[in-house]
Amino acid sequence: MKQLSLLIILLMLGMSTVQAQYSKVAYVDMEKIMSSVKEYETAQRELEQQAERWRQEIAKEYDQIETMYREYQTREPLLSDEMRKSKQEEIVNKEKAVRSLQKSRFGPEGELFKKRQSLVKPIQEKVYNVIQKLAKDRKYDFVFTAPDGATLIYAADDKDLTADVIKNLAK
Repeated sequence: MKQLSLLIILLMLGMSTVQAQYSKVAYVDMEKIMSSVKEYETAQRELEQQAERWRQEIAKEYDQIETMYREYQTREPLLSDEMRKSKQEEIVNKEKAVRSLQKSRFGPEGELFKKRQSLVKPIQEKVYNVIQKLAKDRKYDFVFTAPDGATLIYAADDKDLTADVIKNLAK
């Protein structure tokens, strides 16, 4: 609903310019575009393969922790208090290490995120540059993503009212 309102407001602002020109609006289907770029498909495959290898590695670590815990439960009655505490700490520390590994691989700033940035960002920039060139060449004022129209990909510089709003607020 917000995106639709934004689109309507932008269209109304564009239509009400002093020059009484109409705004040309276009949209692009980013999923379709990206799936047509071979480098993107290759990058996605590489990322999925790497993620799967890391998931398997982490799963093995959790299996080891489970094995350690089962062994601990089996031997617990035979262990001294000191040995019990030592084994519990060993299991807890192993669990912390695996969670830390998981975060370093899959977290918001993890290796997978960085690898995705290095592989996909150049492709996205290439696509954006093509969209921007087409928009300028064909004199579009705005280009949005489809089907939701939620993301503004391109806006003509003369359609930006930010400076005018700031200037009028200061009055």
